[in-house]
Amino acid sequence: QFVAKETINQLKAYSKADEIVQEVFSSLRTVLSLNGGKFEKKRYQTNLLTTRESNIRKGIALGSYLTYTEHEKGSIGNIIAVVMIFAQDISFIGYVGPFLQSLAEARAAATAVYRLIEEENITEMQILDEYESGHKSTDINGDIQFENVNFAYPARKDVEVIRHLDLVARAGETTALVGKSGSGKSTTISLLLRFYEPILGHIKINNQLISDYNIKNLRQNIGIVSQEPYLFGTSIYNNILYGKEDASNIEIEEAAKQANAHDFIMTLPNKYETLVGESGVQLSGGEKQRIALARALVKQPALLLLDEATSALDNVSRTTIVVSHRLSTIRNAHQIYVFDNGTVIEHGTHETLMANEGSAYQELFQTQQKEHMESDNYQSTSKICDEKQTVGLPWCHSDEQNTIKGEGFESCTSAERQHQVLIFSIIFLLLGVATFAIRFLQFTAFAVSGSKLTERIRVKTFECLLRQEVAYFDRPENSCGAVCTRLSSDGSAVQQMTGPRLGIFCETFSMFLIAMILGFFYSWQIACIVFLCILLICVLGYINIRVQDQLSKHSGMLQERAGSLAVEVLHNMRTIKQLTIEDVVLQQYSDFIWEKFRITRNYSIIIGLIMSGIWAMIAYNIAIIYWCVLVLIEHNEMKMNDIIKVFAFAMFFIQSIRSVLTMIEDFGTSLSAIHSFFELFDRTPLIDNGSTTGQELVDFRGQIDFVQVNFSYPTRSQVRVLNNFQLSIQSGQRIALVGVSGSGKSTVIQLLERFYDVTNGKLCIDGVDIRQLNIHWVRSCFGLVSQEPILFDLTIAENIAYSRDDASIIDIIDAATKANIHEFIQNLPEGYQTRVGRKGSQLSGGQKQRIAIARALFRRPKVLLLDEATSAMDSHNEKIVQKVLEEIQTSDPHQASLIIAHRLSTIRSCDLIGVLDKGYLVECDTHNELMQRRAAYYRMVSRDSEEL
Repeated sequence: QFVAKETINQLKAYSKADEIVQEVFSSLRTVLSLNGGKFEKKRYQTNLLTTRESNIRKGIALGSYLTYTEHEKGSIGNIIAVVMIFAQDISFIGYVGPFLQSLAEARAAATAVYRLIEEENITEMQILDEYESGHKSTDINGDIQFENVNFAYPARKDVEVIRHLDLVARAGETTALVGKSGSGKSTTISLLLRFYEPILGHIKINNQLISDYNIKNLRQNIGIVSQEPYLFGTSIYNNILYGKEDASNIEIEEAAKQANAHDFIMTLPNKYETLVGESGVQLSGGEKQRIALARALVKQPALLLLDEATSALDNVSRTTIVVSHRLSTIRNAHQIYVFDNGTVIEHGTHETLMANEGSAYQELFQTQQKEHMESDNYQSTSKICDEKQTVGLPWCHSDEQNTIKGEGFESCTSAERQHQVLIFSIIFLLLGVATFAIRFLQFTAFAVSGSKLTERIRVKTFECLLRQEVAYFDRPENSCGAVCTRLSSDGSAVQQMTGPRLGIFCETFSMFLIAMILGFFYSWQIACIVFLCILLICVLGYINIRVQDQLSKHSGMLQERAGSLAVEVLHNMRTIKQLTIEDVVLQQYSDFIWEKFRITRNYSIIIGLIMSGIWAMIAYNIAIIYWCVLVLIEHNEMKMNDIIKVFAFAMFFIQSIRSVLTMIEDFGTSLSAIHSFFELFDRTPLIDNGSTTGQELVDFRGQIDFVQVNFSYPTRSQVRVLNNFQLSIQSGQRIALVGVSGSGKSTVIQLLERFYDVTNGKLCIDGVDIRQLNIHWVRSCFGLVSQEPILFDLTIAENIAYSRDDASIIDIIDAATKANIHEFIQNLPEGYQTRVGRKGSQLSGGQKQRIAIARALFRRPKVLLLDEATSAMDSHNEKIVQKVLEEIQTSDPHQASLIIAHRLSTIRSCDLIGVLDKGYLVECDTHNELMQRRAAYYRMVSRDSEEL
């Protein structure tokens, strides 16, 4: 019970540690750009300390228990034969020992699993029932009504996100939801998809309560494109196919054409079979969104939900609800609802709302009209990515086979026998006390050393992974899920051969040496027979270990793929539910597990034959020893006393072999894991993120030069992303890069952050090649705000001051104020101590983006890198933040800025504007000069103006 309790504590600690691993490697670029490697290593190591303490407590408990039980067995029999028989019986029973702790730990782990399975969450159980029951009708073409709906997220029940919402989306019409960031628009979409249930009020479709519909059929008839679309780590074809399992090639291509994705797909080397990478890392933001739109359209949904989607659609007779900050895209909507603080403050058509002088909508639209609207320029920022330990339960019972236990006993008189009994009783009593003390120290010491060793290996592995270049994680075999699974399973495998089990092995090896030495001393003939048996057992044991190693490699690959899929699914459960593909991913996971079972079964047959051969050889060896003893007795070459001693040491040897055999199956798995760890430890990263070498410029002026740069991503070396790219950024300049989606804009920022190195050419900072500079110093000079903001499961204050131990609350508040997020944070019940959830799940897109901006401003960077930093904001907040960013840049005349623009109006005042097309810098000049040329930039501005 004690072991099971401590195992549960361990599993909880390992679970928290694994969550950190998943969070870090799924957001690796953000961690690296903020120099957060040491911070995350410390966070990971802190969680592992709990497991060390549990291991030590288990070691002490096991040592105390087993030494006590051994003392109980330490009695001598009066008849040697009976003692020998009972010793053998106890020996066989003892083989169960090493698995008892594994059994206790498995029981504890199963308890946690069954608790999860049987958890009685009433709401979830109701939804599960409705998933299989309810109205099977797929007709959701009627009006959609929200009647006096109130809602608060379960994690923040005291903050109402939706208040008295009344809304009607007419069938066959387009309804638009607009308003400030965090006003409740996206929450309305979540309620319609039944991710949550309203606290008060009703939602109806066709005048029927939405709760009466079969939830699976409901979602199958709804197509959705989210603000941050998620693609699975497979081909473009399979990603679109997730929208409709039985879709034909023609249907998939037609959906791609409707989403304006077909043309760019056909330019890719593998076209529709192109792998998109984990989370779509190989594609730009706009490309990901178009594929997500094609995935939604392929099933020809009756209801289409577009949450900040920017791709244009043809007019089709379907009910469409659009959430948008870009008002020019919804001016033709049949009905527009304006949200503020979770409620609708006005609604109507574009014309009626504009005719209402002083209306909120009119103010929003006029503000955006003055600024000019954004172009469809989205670029991606790539996202990179419970353990049970089984320690042997030692069991030794060699005292019964003490070599002197029967010598001369029968030839003694009664008085002499009593005297010998007393002497040997005292000896065994002292041996029992010594055994207790030694075994207690053994198990405690090995528990401590084993736990520390495992902890060091895990931390070292985590540190080595953080050192690897970003391209290492772009490969499918090193995805976030695969890395997490590998760290968990390999760490567990190594731990199987450390701690108490390592103590058993050392003890067994010592027993074997002593037995062989004494065996040769008393009878070299029998010792030679035993030695020959050892050689044969070693050969079979080696073969068994190699087979186990191969099994570990093959099953480990499948385990990694299954783990990667599980991580991907759990991190993107909303997308899974939106697409109603729970059965599909469950089948994929089951296929991996079944294939692993099939391989394990086949290898187990071979292992079973080898192990049965080893055990049979031991039995044959005993028989041969008996035969040899008889022969030696007949030839008067052995005395009875020597025979007893030889038998004792032979049994001593056999006991040693049997103890090793109980652990031999784990050797192959452990060796494979150790090989994997050392392969990682010995790997030299192409870009060492942990390097402390390199030059640090004392007086950094902020000059950046791209000199004839060519670049291709390592996983797509045949596709050139930048071609002869040449750009010079002077100190204090504001440079903007614009261009169509996938033209290479965000790649420029990734090269500056040294996520990758140029393929050809040079990238220089103040005239020094960036490869010669200290990588941490380089990244500390830049403040990066990406298109898709990444927040960590920490408090708001910890996110803003991420990895900075010397942060003061005054500086944190100052950065939040500049990013226009301070007022929102102050209104939260816990203020700056509010936890944001995994990847900021408790916040809206705009709120996350402003915290990410505050994090960048907090670092007071020499160069600001803004990769479509205001793309998730409404016009009001964008204008404020844009003004703040401009003030920051003008306040420091030496601070340079590189801006990836999605709204051309925001970069008109930049010193230089560069236009990229297929990786080429086709033109670069001021706004006025570019407009006079009437070339690429002019056409982009004209196209935006036509949308107004």
